[in-house]
Amino acid sequence: MDDKTFDWHQEAGKQWDERASFWNQNSKSMWDTGSRKEIIPFLNHYLYPGATVLDVGCGDGYGSYKLSQAGYKVTGMDLSEEMIAKAKRLAGEVITFRREDIIHLSFAEESFDAIMGINVLEWTEDPLKALQELDRVLKSEGSACIGLLGPTAGPRNNSFPRLYGEKVICNTMMPWELKRLVEEEIGWKTIGGKAVYKKDVTEKEIAALPEELKQAVSFMWLFLFQKE
Repeated sequence: MDDKTFDWHQEAGKQWDERASFWNQNSKSMWDTGSRKEIIPFLNHYLYPGATVLDVGCGDGYGSYKLSQAGYKVTGMDLSEEMIAKAKRLAGEVITFRREDIIHLSFAEESFDAIMGINVLEWTEDPLKALQELDRVLKSEGSACIGLLGPTAGPRNNSFPRLYGEKVICNTMMPWELKRLVEEEIGWKTIGGKAVYKKDVTEKEIAALPEELKQAVSFMWLFLFQKE
């Protein structure tokens, strides 16, 4: 597929529609006991009860549901129609779910107290434009919890075909690159961070390492940014 025929937004929506059932089969375990189990507790340290939260790339809505159960007023959005349909069936009575493009959000400026985006920015065509949109809809002094796939994450294999010149919907990005992009271009302040590791890595083994080396062996790195 060449540059002239590749429509990233159309292709991304199509691929995530195709993955919706597979994702739905695994999301509950990821959020309850797997790689995403520590995200809501991490976010709880920075948000007040009743805060309005935009869950960007909400998928089938289970993470949005967990946020709602934690006491937040949640709006979920995703590019995939199939994902949004599943999300509405799960928790549409208590959470607003909308099909949205992260680069062209329909929400008004400063609509949300906080944003949660887990493994989303590395699946955008233009991460900087996506961050600029998130900045637009986030309130002043609002918080953004961004989870980025680390170097050891299996899903990063989706970006490998780019080495053969193929067009892909996965952008490979390092945690340090996201931090630099956010601080230099968006102007948010980094106020927290946390690693998610594969089971082969123990906290004791990496406790003395500097942050960049901890990131280098991470499955996912969680950032907590604050809009100035």
